[in-house]
Amino acid sequence: MADGSQPDSPRPASRELAFTRHEGRRGAQWLVEAWAMLARERMPWIGLVLAYYVVLALIEWTPWIGAFLAPILKPVLSVGMLAAAWTQERGGRPELRMLGRGFGANLWALVPLGVVLIVGVAIAIAATALVDGGKLLELLYGSAPVDSDSAAAASSVRATLADPSVELAMLFGGLCALPTILALWWAPALVVFQDASAPAALRASLRAALANWRPVLRYALLVFMLGGVVPSFLTTLVALIVPAAAYPLVASALLLPYVIIFVTVLHIADYVSYRDVFHAGE
Repeated sequence: MADGSQPDSPRPASRELAFTRHEGRRGAQWLVEAWAMLARERMPWIGLVLAYYVVLALIEWTPWIGAFLAPILKPVLSVGMLAAAWTQERGGRPELRMLGRGFGANLWALVPLGVVLIVGVAIAIAATALVDGGKLLELLYGSAPVDSDSAAAASSVRATLADPSVELAMLFGGLCALPTILALWWAPALVVFQDASAPAALRASLRAALANWRPVLRYALLVFMLGGVVPSFLTTLVALIVPAAAYPLVASALLLPYVIIFVTVLHIADYVSYRDVFHAGE
């Protein structure tokens, strides 16, 4: 192809979902194209993404079942972003009503994706105990002493997170979670747009992500830079320039819009990357 991508080798089984292997530079292009889509419809996109997180928060606050129900419904609600991007490509605009599209689009194949998310993350978190002897698990799920004050609790958290074994455990947990993350990345889009079953979508998403490890790696590095390094640099710069009393207000005024825009771009990039990998050239 003209952009240097190479189609994946033919598959004899019709159940396998075809995808395209791309060069590393496509990872950056996914973010560029997502930003361009956001720039054309800023307020509709931001409104849709904010509504998505408000709905997830309300579900999570549901007594007893909210903590389990929210991740289960996350792939269902994410279909709203996919539908909005698909609509915008065809001349429409993102709308709030699209947030419920997943409930009418192969719902029973989307719900198992949420279950996979819960199980995969739980296994990854539990695996950290193999490295740090359970220190991170104790921090996450252990109950704080009744007589401990907030300063002592914060000091204990900092000490735990500074422990080299805990830092190594977090890295190990992230590696354990990586297959789940990659399998779920394009799975909702495959279910909705290609009518794939949950197992087929998970398998195809993981295979396509591994085959496209170069653009995926470049994409991940850029996300780390834009989502981690840039905000840290901005807050450090503000701390050096702005008086301490005004720091929280100024830092929030700078970071909040940046974070909202950044997260919105990532949601759009989910669709852009899916389309590029599974519908290249269309």
